[in-house]
Amino acid sequence: MGLIETLVEHVTLRSVLVLVPGLLLSYILNVLVVKPLREDMKLAKMPGARPPKTRSVAPFGLDCIYKNIRASYRHETLPFWRSLFAYARGDTAECRLAGRRIVFTVDPENIKAILATQFGDYGKGEPFHQEWKDFLGDSIFTTDGSLWHNSRQLIRPQFIRDRVSDLHVFESHIQTLIRAIANGGALNGENQAVDVEAGNGKPVDMMDLFFRYTLDAATDFLLGEDVKSLSTPRQEFADAFAEVQRIQALISRLGPLNGLLPRQNFRRNMKVINSLIDRYIERTLRLNPDELAGKGKGDSGYTFLHALAGFTRDRKVLRDQLIAVLLAGRDTTACTLSWTIYELARHPECLRKLREEILSVVGPTRPPTYEDLKSMKYLQNVMNETLRLYPIVPFNVRLALKDTTLPRGGGPDGSQPVKVLKDTPIAYSTLVMQRREDLYPPVSDKFAPVDVFSPDRWFHWQPRAWQYIPFNGGPRICIGQQFALTEMSYVLTRLFQRYDRIDNYMVEIDGGNPTMKADIVLQPADGVKVAFWEANNSTKTS
Repeated sequence: MGLIETLVEHVTLRSVLVLVPGLLLSYILNVLVVKPLREDMKLAKMPGARPPKTRSVAPFGLDCIYKNIRASYRHETLPFWRSLFAYARGDTAECRLAGRRIVFTVDPENIKAILATQFGDYGKGEPFHQEWKDFLGDSIFTTDGSLWHNSRQLIRPQFIRDRVSDLHVFESHIQTLIRAIANGGALNGENQAVDVEAGNGKPVDMMDLFFRYTLDAATDFLLGEDVKSLSTPRQEFADAFAEVQRIQALISRLGPLNGLLPRQNFRRNMKVINSLIDRYIERTLRLNPDELAGKGKGDSGYTFLHALAGFTRDRKVLRDQLIAVLLAGRDTTACTLSWTIYELARHPECLRKLREEILSVVGPTRPPTYEDLKSMKYLQNVMNETLRLYPIVPFNVRLALKDTTLPRGGGPDGSQPVKVLKDTPIAYSTLVMQRREDLYPPVSDKFAPVDVFSPDRWFHWQPRAWQYIPFNGGPRICIGQQFALTEMSYVLTRLFQRYDRIDNYMVEIDGGNPTMKADIVLQPADGVKVAFWEANNSTKTS
């Protein structure tokens, strides 16, 4: 008789009731008491110092976990993070959450070390990979080492300049976007008749339309066929993509407690996403290697997926990279465009300057070239200022891959290196760092307060290195940065060739104080409700 059979034969309900609580208690004591004590003893022997602690009054930091989740639901993550550093009286702090030590930082030197100068010491780590693998698989966003390097090398050729500067993929979707604006929302079918002039002054949620536009443009670029989100009021794939991200962000916030979160809705929506992606992969892989090799980037119908399939026919690799690039190509651009319209709607003088530049360079109707877009300085300033106030990924995490340090933040005055044990998460925030008043010149006639949208500041000021990193930095700097900037500048140019006025309806919604929803990307929590006026109709009243 085997060991298992012997144990089963002699086990009783009473022994189970005694044994299981004991094992559970032993596990809890190890995770919440014994392991932290061992870590503290090891830290005491390391060079450097520990940073100040954040405030926590409940056992095991459960109050911090609760406040973090509550802040997320209330769209108050920025004030929550600021409160951590205010209590610690520094730009780097630590706490223990459910027994796990976490270091928080908004210090540019520490972020530089994490992303660049000590790149080998920090990475995504296996816990992050496990948390995200159902969504992003083994893609560029979830891996380290050779897996990450291979992913980057696979994707990089698709974002070289001649691909980025090919603007035709944007234009047809822009025309649909303009019709949707006039319609006051997504079209009910591609062939819906729309009186564009009748749309002047009609309120519309531009965030919703930008998410639809970027989904159509991204699927067109990646797959060769868009999902027609702008002309389908209820788009199953778009809804599933948004819901998966919402749940994924919650999984990340719960940290070691994320196993308690139900996953049924997550899995159901992942099936919708994977079904569409798999359909395009299957169609591409029906091409034999010779047919695929015969396609070129100048061919009609040549896509990002064709390019990837030219390097690998591994379905999982193709799926993982496509979803990662779709996330980056859709959400990041949609959010930044939404914030840009939000701010231009409440700063009409900035809109006037932007439109004057656009008309002086490309006139009222001609589609801009890549060179046109790069030449418009005020347009660049508008995008830089938007990304300064609303960086695409507001909060991020790296894991220490070995015992190491951060350059500063330790000790009473924060001047000493911070001790970091292997497997310690380092949470950093570009959103908080890029709004630190002490990193900017004093307020003056020429320099607006830090939290104020002011594209003009970029005419006579440039941030110091690592104090402005909306696309991250170091070896992991966003590979699609130029593609995103080109798409955003193209959209803004085409919109403000046509429109010269925006009516702002957000004051009655958020009181003029933007609410920031910080899931994976940073988006306006209340949408962007505005109304556009064409130049020859802007003197009319709504």
